[in-house]
Amino acid sequence: QVQLAESGGGSVQAGGSLRLSCAASGSIFRINAMGWHRQAPGKQREMVARITSGGSTNYADPVKGRFTISRGSARNTVYLQMNSLKPEDTAVYYCGADITAWGTSSDDYWGQGTQVTVSS
Repeated sequence: QVQLAESGGGSVQAGGSLRLSCAASGSIFRINAMGWHRQAPGKQREMVARITSGGSTNYADPVKGRFTISRGSARNTVYLQMNSLKPEDTAVYYCGADITAWGTSSDDYWGQGTQVTVSS
């Protein structure tokens, strides 16, 4: 079974920085893409950033220029460097991955989420 685990969340004042990390484990044949989504209270879950196995990246407009997604040297890992944080960034952040597991077609997997709180 494929599992994703996030870490690095916490509380920070506006203008501060946090780095989130995520590691995928399990019966993985190929990781096609990894990324981050977030869900704030009273709002729908939204895509924040995504990176493909080829290194192509995509960011949601509200975080462009402030957040950077990257893959680790161990390619089952992904990071989200968050700079110049704003109170509106407060949300639960979820690591996601498009993974082809052994013996199956590709599918999406999600971590349990990590809380990011930005105070004004």
